Amino acid sequence: MFEKLKEKLGLGKKDDVTTSRENKGTSINVAASSKDFEDIAGNLKISLIEADVALPVADRISNVLLKKLDDKSIRLKGDRNSVFKEAVRATIKEVATVNPMDLVDLAGRKSPFIVMFVGMNGTGKTTSIAKLAEIFKEKGFYVVIAASDTFRAGAIEQIALHGEKLGVRVVKHQAGGDPAAVSFDAVKHASKIERSVVLIDTAGRMQNNKNLLEEMKKIKRISNPDSIILTLDALSGTDVLSQAKLFDEAVGIDGYIVTKIDADAKGGCIISLLSETKKPILYIGTGQTYSELIQFSLDWYLNRLLN
Repeated sequence: MFEKLKEKLGLGKKDDVTTSRENKGTSINVAASSKDFEDIAGNLKISLIEADVALPVADRISNVLLKKLDDKSIRLKGDRNSVFKEAVRATIKEVATVNPMDLVDLAGRKSPFIVMFVGMNGTGKTTSIAKLAEIFKEKGFYVVIAASDTFRAGAIEQIALHGEKLGVRVVKHQAGGDPAAVSFDAVKHASKIERSVVLIDTAGRMQNNKNLLEEMKKIKRISNPDSIILTLDALSGTDVLSQAKLFDEAVGIDGYIVTKIDADAKGGCIISLLSETKKPILYIGTGQTYSELIQFSLDWYLNRLLN
């Protein structure tokens, strides 16, 4: 996404539009016309759509950018690269900034602090839970993982293996058991220990699996989570918005973890999520190891996008 966007905006190389008369020691400043600005905003819109940004969001960003450029009546003196780069940065920040959410800080205010994780199959939900368990453990919390994905025996084994590697408690029942009962037992255990965190794994769902959606609602009723986090795969592109809407309608979502950002050459789903849902991205997955889960920062994202 990033190189393509720069190319379409003319940001890929230095472009000095000042016509220098070196022999005479003078220069001419060239003013950009409204047509120039319209072309730039239009190219940005096309590039964003190609990068998996939802059409309404790309429209919004393009219109805001055009207004900013017109209002400033920019004269293209010197390096236009920096002029437009900062205009694009300010525009995306205006459209995509949402109130942040610090999960670790919230966990320090209540014990046990209960987090329920939901998401489609294959989004990296279980691995993200393990990574967060490592983060909480390093911050001095007692971590309990509830293996509430009883739909698949393999899921219980997977989360149990993570728990063994990390040295954290995993509460589990037999495959096919009541997932809400697992979460209940995990919360009950954590309630006896100060500064504790419960991380509840749930079965991966497809949009048409109503039984699993009802199961997820039951887990919520029983465990009464303080926060519900949706894991999303960056490679899903514009489909992340439909997933966010589905889970928000079913159980209510407080924030997101976006995985596989290291494998995504486009990255536009980040802008769409923030702009359309107004819910924060808490963490992004940048690899497979436990340390490769970092707190999301819009400035970090924009630096990657524009620098």
